[in-house]
Amino acid sequence: MSSNPYQPSRAPSGRFLPPDPRVREPHRLTPQLALRVAVLGVVALVAFTVLFFRLWSLQVLSGDEHLNAAQNNQLRLLRVEAPRGPILDRRGRVVVSNVAGTAVQLWVGDMPEEGRYELVQRLASVLDVPPKALARTVDEHRLDPLTPITVKTSVGEEQVNYLYEHQAEFPGVAIVQVYLRDYAYAALAAQVLGYTGEISPEELKRLRRDGYRSGDRVGKTGVEAAFDSYLRGRSGLAQIRVDSLGRPQSPIELRQEARPGYALRLTLDIRLQRAAEEALRYGIDLAHRNEHWAADGGAIVALDPRDGAVLAMASSPTYKPSVYVGRVDPKELSALYDESANNPLFNRAIAGLYPPGSTWKPVTALAGMQEHVFSPYESLQCSPFATYGLDKQKFRNWNPFVDRPMTLPEALSESCDTYFYEIGNRFYEGGSESRVRMQKWARQLGFGGPTGLDIGGEADGLLPTPEWRRKTFESDWDRAWNPGDSIQLAIGQKDLLVTPLQMAAFYAMLANGGNLVAPYVVSDVEQPGGKGSPRVVLRRFAPPPATSAGVDAAALTAVRDGLYRATHAASGTSSGVFSNFAVPISGKTGTAEKVVPLPGYPADHLEDQSWWCGWGPSDAARIVVCALIENGGHGSSAAGPAALRVFERFFGVEAPPSVVVETD
Repeated sequence: MSSNPYQPSRAPSGRFLPPDPRVREPHRLTPQLALRVAVLGVVALVAFTVLFFRLWSLQVLSGDEHLNAAQNNQLRLLRVEAPRGPILDRRGRVVVSNVAGTAVQLWVGDMPEEGRYELVQRLASVLDVPPKALARTVDEHRLDPLTPITVKTSVGEEQVNYLYEHQAEFPGVAIVQVYLRDYAYAALAAQVLGYTGEISPEELKRLRRDGYRSGDRVGKTGVEAAFDSYLRGRSGLAQIRVDSLGRPQSPIELRQEARPGYALRLTLDIRLQRAAEEALRYGIDLAHRNEHWAADGGAIVALDPRDGAVLAMASSPTYKPSVYVGRVDPKELSALYDESANNPLFNRAIAGLYPPGSTWKPVTALAGMQEHVFSPYESLQCSPFATYGLDKQKFRNWNPFVDRPMTLPEALSESCDTYFYEIGNRFYEGGSESRVRMQKWARQLGFGGPTGLDIGGEADGLLPTPEWRRKTFESDWDRAWNPGDSIQLAIGQKDLLVTPLQMAAFYAMLANGGNLVAPYVVSDVEQPGGKGSPRVVLRRFAPPPATSAGVDAAALTAVRDGLYRATHAASGTSSGVFSNFAVPISGKTGTAEKVVPLPGYPADHLEDQSWWCGWGPSDAARIVVCALIENGGHGSSAAGPAALRVFERFFGVEAPPSVVVETD
């Protein structure tokens, strides 16, 4: 009982409050629970202690070791250059192949931020390259640090050894193995083969979607450019472990092999090509002997008239494509691009534009017969001169000693100008529609546009028409189409311009009986066979099927008759060159006046362009040859003998000595 009489008594319980069935009994810390908490605390303390000591070991005791390992554990992926495919001639002779070389590359991302220009200067000094150009290239690659810059290819052994010995002084510099183009025949067919170079920014924008990357070497001209996708192959992939300064710390490990480019087989016969280039030099030398001192270049094209295969294509002057390989000499390159010089990079066979002169007369003849302007055996007067127009302008014949009527075969044989003046005048007198008929036929026969050569680079030429004159000139006098325009067009003069390839394609049509062929240079793509077996043809480039020129067989026969007489009749313009040759040849000379600016001469100074085009054998043509000697004089004295040299090599027959007489 309580001692306080006023305080009510409580129930006999140890709780402060009486029990309430609605309230859960509070948790009690039992001995078992206390043990569990103690064990958990010990485990946590041990774990944190172990983690602390491990971190302390990694950070303090082994920090330098692991930092060094991390710095040496950087992997860099490298593109492995694929060797370009070889280029073969029609007989399988290797014309272009590869040789191994050493190149120095610079990785902009591994160059130090400070002292970068000093590094560029030191590297440029070692490799003997212009430091300003290298610095400019480095600046251009600041936003592309993962693509190396090729500083120089074909680096000498002493330079390579020096860079290896001083690696620490050249961070970002790498030495790699590359493939360099090797030209087995030096300058032969240089303009046809072309050359390679590093891809330009403009080319990269156009070709990036096809897998091209900065630093790739691509074809720039000729076959190398037109068929680059076959020749370039597929790059491989390798990796190398480098430290933080970009220094190699392991051998290069190949991850994906590079696939070499495919081989290209050309239609060219490299021996005939050599004969054509030697013939060009011979023709220029003949021109000099005849006191045509301005003769300084030319072109020869040889085609198979049956399908248009280019057997030889020579352009003079020429160059060695090896100038673009390896240690490029800026002086040599500047000489090639010198505008004041006779540009050797220019392929005169496909892009040179010249008036064709009398080699054009078969075009006039075919157009005239097709349009019924004259008939082939109608006698037209061949006189020393003829007058036309209201002003009675006098047009002279190249031969002032002939004055007799001739048929077409006779006129072609002797290349009578006044005969063809009459045909040109008849086209003019026929009215406005008639004045463009000759040009329409010329276009149908392949002039005024490219022939379709597979390596590109062709010039269109120029077929003058009354509409062209109206659009081109400003004064009323120059814009007018006068009788002289049709008359001079009839003999291949004045505004008319053609390429040697266009003329060769036209004469192929005459030779094969009236079918137009498209010239082509590449015949197929090949890959090596296994274990000594022959190459496997992957793709054959069949020429486009020949199409009919649409000329009457009788008209074609008359022209062919005249061109045979031109090389065999006593009065034929090139009979002195070809009449005694063992293989019967048909063809036509041409002497075309062209304005040629020469030092010390008036601005309108004229020089004669020497032409000869024809085929052999006359009745079953196997080869067409078209030769041009720039500023070479008469066709019979320079171009004709040069063409004969090509026929000699093709047929394996040497011509007897001949006395050349200067004729049209």
